[in-house]
Amino acid sequence: MSATTTHPAGDTARIADDTARKVGEIKALLRPLMNGVLSQSLRERGLRYRLIYGIELPRLKELAATLDKSHALAQALWKEDIRECRILAGMLQPPETFLPDICDIWMDDIHDAELADYTCMSLFRHLPYASEKAFQWIASDDALEQYTGYRLLCHLLNKPGAVLSPRAHDELEDQASAAAESPNRALAEVAAMALDRLREKKD
Repeated sequence: MSATTTHPAGDTARIADDTARKVGEIKALLRPLMNGVLSQSLRERGLRYRLIYGIELPRLKELAATLDKSHALAQALWKEDIRECRILAGMLQPPETFLPDICDIWMDDIHDAELADYTCMSLFRHLPYASEKAFQWIASDDALEQYTGYRLLCHLLNKPGAVLSPRAHDELEDQASAAAESPNRALAEVAAMALDRLREKKD
């Protein structure tokens, strides 16, 4: 008697169906929490999403705590182009399956400092290649990529025992000193913060 095996295509379809069902369930949980005033305020600040529920971060953290981390679910939530789904995606994505090419795709999809902040906090700082990406982004011509790189470096420099090589230290000091003079206020502030953290480590 031959062993019975499940066809890989069948597994893929089942996982996709299960993931789509979970995304639907999460969106159903989000709708009653919608805050119209905050949603409108975020729109006026220039946030670009297909949909903004206007749910505060503490409530999203509470929801994420009830869900298992899942690569498939996180990727599906990110593709929804809904503010709250993308914030949750960063909380639910396991760092070990978040490859550098996927990281680049997510960075391309980040269009505001809020999502950059939350994703750095919940995911990017835990990546084994976080430092490499941070230095890549601060060297970018794009202001938001630079912002994200400096925000990520602030997290990394906060880690106990964090040490930069002399070359990396000098590169960060030079780049951050220039960015701290940027007319982009958000970029200037986060670059100055990274510079302060760097000098604290030196002292």
